[in-house]
Amino acid sequence: MDQDRIVVTGGTGVLGRAVVGRLPTEGQPVRVVSRRPRPGSGAEAYEWATADLRSGAGAGAGAAEAVRGARAVIHCASGFRRGEEEAMARTVVAAARGAAAPPHLVYVSIVGVDRIPFGYYKAKLAAEQVFAASGLPFTVQRATQFHDLLRALFAFSAKAPAAPVPALRFQPIDVRDVAVRLAELALAEPVDGRAPDIGGPEVRDARELARVYLAATGRGRRPVLPVGVPGRVFGAFRAGENLVPGEPYGRIRFEEYLAGLDAPRSASYRG
Repeated sequence: MDQDRIVVTGGTGVLGRAVVGRLPTEGQPVRVVSRRPRPGSGAEAYEWATADLRSGAGAGAGAAEAVRGARAVIHCASGFRRGEEEAMARTVVAAARGAAAPPHLVYVSIVGVDRIPFGYYKAKLAAEQVFAASGLPFTVQRATQFHDLLRALFAFSAKAPAAPVPALRFQPIDVRDVAVRLAELALAEPVDGRAPDIGGPEVRDARELARVYLAATGRGRRPVLPVGVPGRVFGAFRAGENLVPGEPYGRIRFEEYLAGLDAPRSASYRG
């Protein structure tokens, strides 16, 4: 089998779908890896592998088969339970080691995971270290919080008479902008380390972003209540450890993102 495929783990998630949509399909096969079986329609342009990266097991195709023939693996799948993120990284690395030629492993992480002592961030940092210690060609791309995550946060807060939001600043980025970068990295030479961090087009106060969200969902008069939270995690956020200084990479603003949604009130989020 030719070593020409771009494999996207978590290809049915918020980011994974955007990445798959950015990749070429003519002359460059794209394979989606998901725990779910191929849908009845809408995925005809792609190869499909059903695999549970948490265990390496699969329905008809395991992790090793999922990465077979890959020139690059863009690892977008996320595990939010304890130990899952690192376990999935180890599964991807083990599968890549078994390939005829090691693929370029591209891992998407979060800005500040080495400076913000939040549980999920610690898991992302541990996964970064798995790729760094693998001896395989790899690139880590850290990005700021996605628009989707902040929308879900504000949708949940808006259930209260006065919407509580953290008294913090964010630099949200659209998954479509992140997908552009990940597609470029997959087709380029491995960095064998971290690519420059990327962030959204603007650094904005959470209270301002919440008001944008409320206005977009017809609740512009609802009051917003900034909430200060003590502790090391929020102290790191207050210090701006979640931000990317310098020229921003992302171009899609939060308002544009919300305008393109069918159901902006939804509080669901799946990375």
